Amino acid sequence: MDSALTEIGLPVALAIIMFGLGLDLTLADFRRVGTQPKAVVVALVCQLVLLPVVCFGLVVAFDLPPLLGIGMLLLAASPGGTTANLFSHLFRGDVALNISLTAINSIIAIATLPLITNLAIDYFDKSESVSMPLAEVVKVFALILVPVGIGMLVRARKASFAAAMDKPVRIASAVILAILVLGILLGERERVGGYLADVGIVAALFCAISLVVGYAVPRAFGVREGQAIASSFEIGVHNGTLAIFVAENVLEVNEIAVPAAVYSIIMFVMAAGWGVIISRRVAQREPSSAAT
Repeated sequence: MDSALTEIGLPVALAIIMFGLGLDLTLADFRRVGTQPKAVVVALVCQLVLLPVVCFGLVVAFDLPPLLGIGMLLLAASPGGTTANLFSHLFRGDVALNISLTAINSIIAIATLPLITNLAIDYFDKSESVSMPLAEVVKVFALILVPVGIGMLVRARKASFAAAMDKPVRIASAVILAILVLGILLGERERVGGYLADVGIVAALFCAISLVVGYAVPRAFGVREGQAIASSFEIGVHNGTLAIFVAENVLEVNEIAVPAAVYSIIMFVMAAGWGVIISRRVAQREPSSAAT
């Protein structure tokens, strides 16, 4: 990728996206975690423990090349993306839970993302050529938390401005992500066909499993429908921009960013399709409940 896009575009993109998340957040969102602990704990266990294990299983089963395998596990370790809130809103999810999960998971990822990524680097025996320095990890999460804090401050002091900026920031986030994905794929255009063949099926399977697990496991534990839908999108819609940023600016290996780029394309289509399936399921159940 062009150095300007990597060194300037990526940090700016991530900052805008995280600022947009902050515009949706209040301190009450963090306090809400204590009022609905079951939904939060089940979703976080799925996202932080179950999904990385599933992703590792897929990487091994499909015998991915080492750098693409590291990229998949980096993606699995990334927290939910801000677009999860939009999907949840469109398909009757508990958006407040989405916001709380994204906020909490973004903080927890300070520890879990480098841990999981370093385990992947060690598994593939790439520590001599790929490393994740602690200082760089701290910089990454400073870049996440500072814009979120500024966004929260803006919302607290200028709620009307925050509400007005919500849609433009969401649109800008989607456009920026599309540019980043296109930039990565163009930068690897000579090998993109092989990458898609290698990682496309794995990314699609991981997305499908993430969405289904994010819904089915909470429901199995008695979490109500709207919260299960929110959990599904939170777990299935990853922060691809963060994964790309870490691959490009911390690990400094373009190939590691490819799984996140491919997943970012696939997840929008699959999340929309899954949302239609879930909303129809809920709509069919509601008349039966009303009749009863």
